[in-house]
Amino acid sequence: MKEKTHLYEGMYILNSTLSEDARAKALERITSEITSRGGEVHKVHEQGRKKLAYEIRGSREGYYYLLFFSAPTSQLAELWKEYHLNEDLLRFMTLNADEVKESLEFKTLPE
Repeated sequence: MKEKTHLYEGMYILNSTLSEDARAKALERITSEITSRGGEVHKVHEQGRKKLAYEIRGSREGYYYLLFFSAPTSQLAELWKEYHLNEDLLRFMTLNADEVKESLEFKTLPE
C-alpha cells in the first residue's frame, strides 16, 4: 500500500554569509533531502536577502526561500532532524498547504 503524502509549504532561512554557490548547494541539500525521502518539490520561490526580526546565531540577515513540496507524512520528522543538522540553515518552518502558489502576492496593510 502506498503511503499517503500531503502538500506542504516550507520557509527556509539560510545564513547571509554564504556565497551564491554555497547558497545553491545548501538549497540543493534541502531539496535533495525531500526527494530522497519519497517527496517531490513542486515550486521554489527565492525571496532574497532580508533583515531578521532578531539575531540568530550571530546573523542579522538571511536568505529566504519558500518551497512547495509533497512528502509522505511519516518522513516529515526525519526531514526536520536533517534540517537541524544543516549548519547553513538558520530557521525553517513547515505548514500544510492547500495549493501550490505559482506567484507570490504581498498585500500591504492599510494605514
